[in-house]
Amino acid sequence: MSLGLPTSKVGPAKACRESLNSSHKACIALGSNLGESTQILQSAWAQLLEYPAIVPVALSSPYRSEPVGMDRTHWFVNAAALVRTTLTPLVLLQVLQSIEARHGRVRPLQRTGCQDRTLDLDLLLYDDFVIYSDALIIPHPRMHQRLFVLEPLAEIAGDWIHPLQGKPVGELLLDYLKKENNQQVERFFWPE
Repeated sequence: MSLGLPTSKVGPAKACRESLNSSHKACIALGSNLGESTQILQSAWAQLLEYPAIVPVALSSPYRSEPVGMDRTHWFVNAAALVRTTLTPLVLLQVLQSIEARHGRVRPLQRTGCQDRTLDLDLLLYDDFVIYSDALIIPHPRMHQRLFVLEPLAEIAGDWIHPLQGKPVGELLLDYLKKENNQQVERFFWPE
């Protein structure tokens, strides 16, 4: 599937679109462990292109990772995306959830822990905002504890300063690797 974006085996794919006026930077985590996960993530990235208020900037390489906090055997495919947007964080979250729903994601009314999913899109960072609400927490509260988030995010936004940790994402990744290495994450490449 062609996404209309240049791809590289040595770095992230980058969109060739003009920046929006008065736009904000946002980082999004993409994940899937049901179905054709790589194709699902590519489709989700392509669907972001459909929204005029969202300009995709970079998509990381895909990474295979074993489930964390789940008694499941289906490994995940994860990636990270960097976008520019004129949408507010809450409206951007609603767009992400609508893309999830198009891929068959059903969110239970009550949280029941981690579950297999066709598509998971998490808003990780939005400029240097810190938001605590019932609907949204930014920065994502566990992103600095998850190798499957830090690896792809460091690839495309390694110098982005985490607003609460006060460190760049690349340094958070190095800190994580010094302390723990019990998560298995393997980088691969998008199909041509």
